[in-house]
Amino acid sequence: MISVSIIVPCYNEEATIYMLLESIYQQTFPHAQMEVVIADGMSSDRTRQEIVRFQQDYPDLRVRLVDNPQRIIPAALNRAIQAAQGEYLVRLDAHCKPFPDYVKRCLEDLAAERGDNVGGVWDIRPWTKPGASASWVARGIATAAAHPLGAGDAQYRYTTKPQVVDTVPFGSFRRQLFDALGGFNENLLTNEDYEFNQRLRQAGGVIWLNPEIRSIYYARPTLKSLARQYWRYGYWKGRMLLLYPKSLRWRQALPPGFVLSLLFLLAFAPFWQAARWLLMAQISLYLLVLLAAGLKMAIQKKDFPLMVSFPLAIMCMHLPWGAGLLFSLARAMIMKIIGKETIS
Repeated sequence: MISVSIIVPCYNEEATIYMLLESIYQQTFPHAQMEVVIADGMSSDRTRQEIVRFQQDYPDLRVRLVDNPQRIIPAALNRAIQAAQGEYLVRLDAHCKPFPDYVKRCLEDLAAERGDNVGGVWDIRPWTKPGASASWVARGIATAAAHPLGAGDAQYRYTTKPQVVDTVPFGSFRRQLFDALGGFNENLLTNEDYEFNQRLRQAGGVIWLNPEIRSIYYARPTLKSLARQYWRYGYWKGRMLLLYPKSLRWRQALPPGFVLSLLFLLAFAPFWQAARWLLMAQISLYLLVLLAAGLKMAIQKKDFPLMVSFPLAIMCMHLPWGAGLLFSLARAMIMKIIGKETIS
């Protein structure tokens, strides 16, 4: 009897999907009671061949593959869960590596009713090819992603304290919760988990974060890919705010506020001296804070290239995220005025 279905959305993950499946195979939870359902967005690389290779190497773990022609994460989650047979659902991503007791601990907390959706913390590491050392940039990105300056109030990136939170990465919950909430919102290409948890909290549910539930998460390897990721996060956060304006936290408002102030001062700087001074002061203070934090992390980790890569990574998180959110809201306002777009 299948009691747990592990849900994995993926697209072009040939480099990591086998690693993920091996880590699932190493779970302390019994294989006979567990299945893996992968919703693949019609990958154009060797992702599917890697899945078949794993099935041949480890035939005693049930792995099922379903198509996700929409190629978006919320649709992948919905398709996978619709095909799943387990009473409990545990979501994982193709570029993560759960610790061996991950599934067991998730189910223990659900059984103890500590939360309706239970998750853990990320052990964020730099991405590197097998056998190679992580680049100085990748190390800076991983460090920034786990630092409060970059992560804000996302407790799952750094906390050591079990607590009730707004959201968790991935998440585990009973099948009946998915059915009651109506699944993931396929109008949101990102932030679908936060929106799902927002509906859960509005219904009186609890999201529980247990730092003993751990998974390795590999950060983006380059500043360009990091900036694109955070632009996407910011853009879809803006879209979600149109649905739930009260969900914005004060720390989340800082990056778009900072970007907006920069744009305002840049607009007035050519003909207003006060704006020029304020712009210089704001940029100088921001860089000073980042450089000081970078120096502290470099000393703490004994990795002195972090003095440069850490501040660069933080900027590639703050600025694209803030700009993406502002662009999203501005675009939505324009579309509403001309009557061409709605979101639900």
